[in-house]
Amino acid sequence: MKAKTSNETERTRLYWQRNLRILAVLLTVWFTVSCLLSIFFVKQLNQYHIRGFKLGFWLAQQGAIYVFLLIITVYVWQMNKLDKAFDVDEK
Repeated sequence: MKAKTSNETERTRLYWQRNLRILAVLLTVWFTVSCLLSIFFVKQLNQYHIRGFKLGFWLAQQGAIYVFLLIITVYVWQMNKLDKAFDVDEK
């Protein structure tokens, strides 16, 4: 097994640092939508309606699912970009 050079180690560290930054941002969005908006601010959001449903209810039941699917899509897109930038993508 070949030992990693300091350049490879730095590159690996930078790759994972950027990966964790992407995860942190997306998990913050997930927490905001699924916990803060859907649970803690539901009364304030229920003042508004979407197609006859109170916004707080709709967000907890449907909106959180749509946001979760969007988060998965953004994560795949961002990781593909990151993999290409660090030349570790599947060719």
